[in-house]
Amino acid sequence: MTEFELKFQVDAPNRAAVEAAVARGRSHRSRLRARYYDTADGALAARHIVLRVRKEDGAWIQTAKAPGASPVERLEHNVELPPVRAGEAPLPLAGRHDGTAVGERIALALRQAGHDPAEVEWVPLYGTDVWRTTREMRSGDALVELAFDVGEVRSGEHSQPLCELEIELKLGSASSMLELARRWRGRYGLWLDTVSKSEHGERLARGLAYGPPTKARAPRLDADADGPQVFRAVLDSCLAQMLPNASEVAAGSPDPEHVHQLRVGIRRLRTALREMAGFAPAVDPAWEPVLVDTFRALGRQRDRDHVLQVVQPQMLAHGAPPFGFAQAAGEIPEAQAVVRAASFQAVLMDLIAAALPGRTEGEPEKKGAPARKALRVRLSTLHRQVLRDGKRFDRLEPAEQHRVRKRLKRLRYLGEFAAPLFGRRAAQRFLEQLEPAQDALGAHNDAQMAMTACREGAAHDGAAWFAVGWLAASQPASAAQCRKALAKVADLRPFWTR
Repeated sequence: MTEFELKFQVDAPNRAAVEAAVARGRSHRSRLRARYYDTADGALAARHIVLRVRKEDGAWIQTAKAPGASPVERLEHNVELPPVRAGEAPLPLAGRHDGTAVGERIALALRQAGHDPAEVEWVPLYGTDVWRTTREMRSGDALVELAFDVGEVRSGEHSQPLCELEIELKLGSASSMLELARRWRGRYGLWLDTVSKSEHGERLARGLAYGPPTKARAPRLDADADGPQVFRAVLDSCLAQMLPNASEVAAGSPDPEHVHQLRVGIRRLRTALREMAGFAPAVDPAWEPVLVDTFRALGRQRDRDHVLQVVQPQMLAHGAPPFGFAQAAGEIPEAQAVVRAASFQAVLMDLIAAALPGRTEGEPEKKGAPARKALRVRLSTLHRQVLRDGKRFDRLEPAEQHRVRKRLKRLRYLGEFAAPLFGRRAAQRFLEQLEPAQDALGAHNDAQMAMTACREGAAHDGAAWFAVGWLAASQPASAAQCRKALAKVADLRPFWTR
């Protein structure tokens, strides 16, 4: 069984309205008390597998879940357990899931960790106590379940409150379910959250408030994949990076790496939308300005930190007076508000819809021509443009230099996307050898950005003009270094021509 579900966090001002909306009609309210189990060495958690035993309306249910094919899908299997004496809770047994996809995942995870699935000792790690209000409703050709949860997750003496809305597809098309989710998100100011109750519990047990930043992963593709298959796989790859990091930022994570990885995900996505537009005619051009605005807003804090933590110490080391760039801090938007913004949340919903298979479940997918030829053309075009402008990089205007850097990044990301179609090893060698040029152009761009920021800061503090002058004087040598690094790219053999 595959679970297709979206989860949203509900802010306190909207809690009563959401609860009342779910409770309309033929709704049901129940108390759910669950215990989550793993081995002492975390064999299941290491592979994002969840095993729980939960009491629902007086009955005990054992459930196992594992990651599915996309960021919003999970494998799931439920088993109703025999009654136990009052005050007792049944223990889980891995064998109850034998013969299912998630059961195979559990057995493999246990064996790889050195456990015998038939004799494993389970350890209770954390639990949840939730009051759930549910209602089923129709949306187009879909039957959807709404579940509003209020309660807590607890580990030892520590607890964390829960207040969230889950929207799950029971029958019919995911597109119709997503249309209903869009309406609820917009009506009640909800924001997407990919952090499950089990993940909250694991963090609580380990004394953590937030999860680790999620980095990019390669798309899963066959060498003969056609255009739509490539686009959906790449979109899944981008969402698998963007959604978890967006969830952490929206929840208030102070870790700048969450913001950085979200921006990397947005940049990769924009490359896919630009370079693979022919593979996905349903791409909405309205997404691009929202993605650009979000990317830039999230980057302003990073730009300011670069000036304060890198540029200003360099200036002070060269005898410059300290300058008050920090006065502009109030102009920088909070990353949490940027990610929770209705416009960005709406685009995330649209992207989830765009990643859905272009067929009805159970029907064979009609396959088109392999995508290699079209991707070869796009890679060759970007490569040619980078080499052409690289030869005269130090003579280009700053805006043109920035365009070279963006093309080099697009070449790298498109190369990563296309690697499974041309051979991962050859692609990896080529992409690794782009890194010196990327680093050189990145440092050059940072200096240009810092010079602009210091010029603006000079309106508040004239001492910033020293930094402007120093950075301007360093630009010619920096540009020459970029030209040399780009010249080495010309010596690389493109992996897509082999």
